[in-house]
Amino acid sequence: MNLLELSALLLAPPGEGVFTVSNSKERKASLQNKLYDSQDARLSWLESLRDIKESKLCLLGVPSDCGGGILRGANWGPLFVREALLKDAPYPALDLGDIRVIPHLLHDEMLNVKTIRDCRKALYQNETLELPVSPLSMTEYYLDQFYADYPDTKVFAIGGDHSVSYPLVRAWARSRPTKKIALLHFDAHTDLLDSRLGVRISFGSWTYHVREFFPHKDLLVQVGIRSTAKERTHWENTLNLTQYWPEEVKKIGAKKLAHTIIEKYRAQNVEEVYLSFDIDALDAQWAQATGTPEGGGLDPVTCCEIIRTVAAEFPITGGDLVEVAPLVNHDFHPNTHQELTLISATSLARVMMEVMTDA
Repeated sequence: MNLLELSALLLAPPGEGVFTVSNSKERKASLQNKLYDSQDARLSWLESLRDIKESKLCLLGVPSDCGGGILRGANWGPLFVREALLKDAPYPALDLGDIRVIPHLLHDEMLNVKTIRDCRKALYQNETLELPVSPLSMTEYYLDQFYADYPDTKVFAIGGDHSVSYPLVRAWARSRPTKKIALLHFDAHTDLLDSRLGVRISFGSWTYHVREFFPHKDLLVQVGIRSTAKERTHWENTLNLTQYWPEEVKKIGAKKLAHTIIEKYRAQNVEEVYLSFDIDALDAQWAQATGTPEGGGLDPVTCCEIIRTVAAEFPITGGDLVEVAPLVNHDFHPNTHQELTLISATSLARVMMEVMTDA
């Protein structure tokens, strides 16, 4: 099966990854009308995928929030962030569309044979077709073939809760077996549980399970951590990684912190970097529409400066922006929660796509 055929099975046009029968039909159509000059959005989308070989950067939506567990709603992130991006200008990436998400599922390892068979029948109209059915499994399966066909093409993903980074990072890392790679992770939370309530992969454990690809503490760097039951020294000493909490970032400044990260990467002969950005790395005043907003965080300007500075020295060849939950309102600033969060998200997304395009 070639990649175009696989895309037609595992993916849907942009905005269609969130399964609804009638709700938000107009919003989905509005997004697709902005992207495709055609009455048949699916046909136009499939035709556009023939241009992957000419594209330096592709965008993938992973609208799954089944890996969350506090307050969901990040499944709408990919659609709303795309819409917000298109208000200013077309985004500099070929849109691969969305993973087709069955919202009750997370990873195929959690499913029995009958469920997988029934879901294959629902997704593919063929219960014997040996394809995954859960969003994380589908994402990894798709990207494994994508990178096999187009190893030099970069993928920027919009989630979804942070569990979606598990397949994104794994597929990216496996496609670079001879490269010295690093992970730069912005977040309010460590995401370093080995499991959550007995579930191996979730928004709180994905980083723990991708550490195998970053065996030295200067290869896995976390920025913005502040909501955790453990001290920074616990995470650094027991799990072999490096953290920078907001107080330190603010004290030494974005540029100096970025150069500290650069020196760590240089010492390890890093060749490429994956950038994962949870919107709650920002202070709650900048990102309220998310499942777990936290005070005492970073601001978008600081984060963008760190990203640009690191990217000037090391190519960022994979990335994601996650946990934007546009319909969630924590009442910190009524009536502005969505607007402020989307402004922050789009500024970050544009910088991330810019540096990935230039890599």
